[in-house]
Amino acid sequence: MDTPATDHQGQNNRRGSAAGILEPDPGMPASTWRLRSDAWEYLRFAMKRIALGNEDKEALAADSELRRSLRALETVEMYWAGFGQRYVAAIREMLEQGDYHMALERIGKVVNRLRGDTVPDTTRDDFADDSENSDLLVDTDPRPRFEVLIVDESTPADRDGLRTEGLRLRSSADDFIYEYVIVPSADDAVAAVLTNPNILACVVRPGFSERSRQPLSRDLKSSIEMARNLVSPESASARTPLASIQRVLRLADTLAALRPEMDLYLMAGAHIEGLSGALTHRFRRVFRREDKLELHLTLLRRVSHLYDTPFFSAVQEHARRPVGVFHALPIARGGSVVGSKWIKDLLDFYGLNLLLAETSATSGGLDSLLAPVHTLKKAQELAARAYGAKHTFFVTNGTSTANKIVHQALLSPNDVVLVDRNCHKSHHHAVVLTGARPAYLEAYPRNEFAFYGAVPLSRIKQLLLDYRAQGRLDEVQLVTLTNCTFDGIVYDPERVMAECLAIKPDLVFLWDEAWFAFATFHPVTRRRTAMWAATHLKERMGTRAHQIAYREQQKRLFDEQGNPAPDEVWLQERLIPAPDVKIRVYATQSTHKTLTALRQGSMIHVHDDEWVREAEEPFHEAYMTHTSTSPNYQILTSLDIGRRQVELEGYELVQRQLDLATSLSQAIARHPLLRRTFRVLTAHDLVPQENREVGRPMPLRDGLASMWEAWTTDEFVVDPSRITIEISRTGVDGDTFKHDLLMDRYGIQVNKTSRNTVLFMTNIGTSRSAIAYLVEVLVKLAQRFEDESSQLDPEIAAKVDDTPMPPLPDFSSFADGYATDGQLPDGDMRAAFFKGQRRTSVEHVGHEELRERVASGEKPVSAGFVTPYPPGFPVLVPGQVISPDVLDFMAVLDTREIHGYDPRKGYRVLRGS
Repeated sequence: MDTPATDHQGQNNRRGSAAGILEPDPGMPASTWRLRSDAWEYLRFAMKRIALGNEDKEALAADSELRRSLRALETVEMYWAGFGQRYVAAIREMLEQGDYHMALERIGKVVNRLRGDTVPDTTRDDFADDSENSDLLVDTDPRPRFEVLIVDESTPADRDGLRTEGLRLRSSADDFIYEYVIVPSADDAVAAVLTNPNILACVVRPGFSERSRQPLSRDLKSSIEMARNLVSPESASARTPLASIQRVLRLADTLAALRPEMDLYLMAGAHIEGLSGALTHRFRRVFRREDKLELHLTLLRRVSHLYDTPFFSAVQEHARRPVGVFHALPIARGGSVVGSKWIKDLLDFYGLNLLLAETSATSGGLDSLLAPVHTLKKAQELAARAYGAKHTFFVTNGTSTANKIVHQALLSPNDVVLVDRNCHKSHHHAVVLTGARPAYLEAYPRNEFAFYGAVPLSRIKQLLLDYRAQGRLDEVQLVTLTNCTFDGIVYDPERVMAECLAIKPDLVFLWDEAWFAFATFHPVTRRRTAMWAATHLKERMGTRAHQIAYREQQKRLFDEQGNPAPDEVWLQERLIPAPDVKIRVYATQSTHKTLTALRQGSMIHVHDDEWVREAEEPFHEAYMTHTSTSPNYQILTSLDIGRRQVELEGYELVQRQLDLATSLSQAIARHPLLRRTFRVLTAHDLVPQENREVGRPMPLRDGLASMWEAWTTDEFVVDPSRITIEISRTGVDGDTFKHDLLMDRYGIQVNKTSRNTVLFMTNIGTSRSAIAYLVEVLVKLAQRFEDESSQLDPEIAAKVDDTPMPPLPDFSSFADGYATDGQLPDGDMRAAFFKGQRRTSVEHVGHEELRERVASGEKPVSAGFVTPYPPGFPVLVPGQVISPDVLDFMAVLDTREIHGYDPRKGYRVLRGS
């Protein structure tokens, strides 16, 4: 028998899911893609029991969840095309009349469509002659479809006429089809774009009202208000003095802030010639009401631009062409494989298309990655549009290389770079390559879980002020930070950059967003990405309000003689940069880690106001230095088509990813056995209290509005798609839990563990079934741990090793001879690194002997990098003094992988140190 889709949390969760649009369960996320599908699934489940005779009419009358589901759908279906509110009303009428079989048939058609199953062709004839029930028509056209939002106060007859006209305009030659979602108010428009990811375009008619008459949930009301607050009143008033146009522009700006991938059009009645000039800032085009065909063609044309994958199409065309290969690459066209007697299994496994697409050619439309002028150039321009960058560059050998490219483009020998000490090892190696001097920034530690968080802004500001006090601020060129960290700690890049630029106006920023590529495609997470922050900061600095605030703050920061106020004042103030400051921001992303791309597919995004004058030529030289002349075309095509995916369905995929992670955490928190064995770490565990303002431990549990508030105000937030589970009560360490139990026994892959934690991550490919399987496995493991614990002798159980980890070691210092001066922390890591490459300059010292040397007062110096996994960053770098804290930490590590350290030989130490 069919059962409704749930998240293994029992009847309470099903009630919350069905009623969520009106009465959200406080423990569940308020995503209407999920509330809608769950409500329809439950209707089918309940109706099937009744229609097939398993339940009676009295049971139907007593089923409060069924009634709540109907009420919820009567609201939410306004925001989706295809069925509509009258479809739900008709089902309610069938139930009241006892026509259960017909109601089950109608509900089944919706569920089949939501599941992506085939809907019988006969459904289009059900109401073909009934104009009063045009909402009930079910379209079975198999072409890719999208939805178009129309904002206008209209009658049911007007809405029916629009839908009929839309069907009439369809042509068999069209590559795509669309349906209308018609709402009467600005509130409903915002609700629609927040809840319906299928909307790719919006047509605004000036006749809309402001407020919704729908019974909206508290969370959705709060989200609407927060969305309205995204738009500064002066942004609309600066463009037009007309109040009627200002309200249109405010709505357009709000919708664009929420879903920048969505195109906006204005349909007006009169004087559109004058309006179009005033509205080109936001609307792609302005139409008269009678220009329905022109609007139709424009909608299809625009989506075709989003759908376009120029390089992927070029590779497909190359694979279809007969080609004679008198070039490198014997595998091209399958030449060395198809006729082979011994490696045909390669062809069987990967298929012929992979071999047909392999080539060394850069002509015939394929283009060169090192000097693109055609299809690859266009693909990168489309990626820049998608990610909100001014320029985007594809990288085929991972973000490690992307980081080295950016460092080499921006830094020269002896420049100072402020760098997060627990950043990825590629940044440390990049410093060696460039000859820059790193000044390490310490992130706040979470010693009880053996990982670092992020670097508080106060520490960055203080270090900049220290350089200013020593007269060396001009040497600081770059700030490099990881956003978000491996464990999911996310910065507020706009605030960091604004306050740092207020101290040093020509700083450049590199944000390592290896794990954060997905964030661009959700209205909340987008606000914490480097490219959005750069764009928004630049817009904000151009406002009159910013200019006034800057002038007022300068009076507090400097006296009449131009002397700066004490550091305490600069640290307490939320610093405001000069209005004319140049924004120079770079972001590197491991696209393959969180979006659709083959392994090592990465991107570099650029928003640099000094690109042409300062950065373009050095960047291209660095790009040439590190980029292969034989890039993998399959990686490049995956980046191209992955961009198409996120522009057309990224919002839906990311919202689902976040919600499934919340479901996992909620399942663990509510299950009696799981919560005795595991503990989900929240923002209260992962972020110090002084770095957060919103009090909720997991804001998304309380709905999108709560998450929105936290991500707007807090210095650090936690990526909801990362669930860190504390496993101390299991009696096993994280490495054993990961390898011996999860992976070897149940085939569950996780990326990171610490001594007492395991990190689970959802991504855009995670399914509800996968979450269900993980919960099932955790229950089995929890039962096993309880059974084993109950059989232990109490005295033995009390002796289980619960020794706390020693504190995570801070960066000690660069040794004399490598430190630049005694006042500031930067040093010459490059010189130490190359000295460490000479065998005569290095000795190997065992752990215990090194302890004795340190205890006797020696200051041994590391000859290389030592990077344990976890925590995944160097605890020693070349030229660093080896401190007791580092040795204490290394002594208790039980990880299987430590780069740069051989326990048989010991540490590599520079001689004479």
